[in-house]
Amino acid sequence: MRARSWLFTPGDRPDRFGKAATAGADVPILDLEDAVAPDAKGRARDAVAKALSELQAYVRVNGAGTPWHEEDLRAVAGKPGLLGVMLPTAESPDVLDGLGVPVVALVETAAGVENAALIAARPDVVRLAFGSVDFALDIGAAEDDFVYARSRLVVVSRACGIGAPVDGVTTDLDDPDRTMADARRARALGFVGKMCLHPRQVGLVNHVFSPSETELAWARQVVAAAGAGGAVRVGGQMIDKPRLESARRLLEQENPETEEAGPP
Repeated sequence: MRARSWLFTPGDRPDRFGKAATAGADVPILDLEDAVAPDAKGRARDAVAKALSELQAYVRVNGAGTPWHEEDLRAVAGKPGLLGVMLPTAESPDVLDGLGVPVVALVETAAGVENAALIAARPDVVRLAFGSVDFALDIGAAEDDFVYARSRLVVVSRACGIGAPVDGVTTDLDDPDRTMADARRARALGFVGKMCLHPRQVGLVNHVFSPSETELAWARQVVAAAGAGGAVRVGGQMIDKPRLESARRLLEQENPETEEAGPP
């Protein structure tokens, strides 16, 4: 299953729950955390629990230590459409024990980045996500490149054998160029997808995280020339084993059924 675009929908807006699929999002996220005001948490929880009987989605629950965390988990547990939970402010591996469902750990603080390897090693964790907006607030930064933090999540994910990480949101909803630039940076660093705040961002993100026709043509040429393996010359470039493997991975992305195994 592809995991390019992850679209948040407020949990207290059940009228919007079906729009993630029509927008083309790979992974819908029903949000019980930031998108829902405190006085609407209970209503949102009930709506999300009901919806999971009819559609498949991840649910971003409220963080461990908040008044709503345990109730969120109880409400969605065992629902047929629950793909997993996104756990915000993942800072310590202790809060990831015993959830019993696939977990996307949202790393959005300095402590979370430093403990990323411990978090990724927990059995239920299938992927890390980077909460860049909250991370900027936590460390008092005015810019958002955060190459160290992003690269750490990529390296840790690979070392622990989980899915490649998902990048944070682009908050400017009316600037498609910024969305695409942010997505390109994330892909170049090794991210596999990006979280989205609005349906209009989904197509842009899907485009960036899909191989282009130029990339696919190069990959086909490389695989055809290399055969079973060995270094070959293609288009004036020396193609060795690592680049051959890169070509094969690009071709796998033509068919989502052959992509990265396991939960999205």
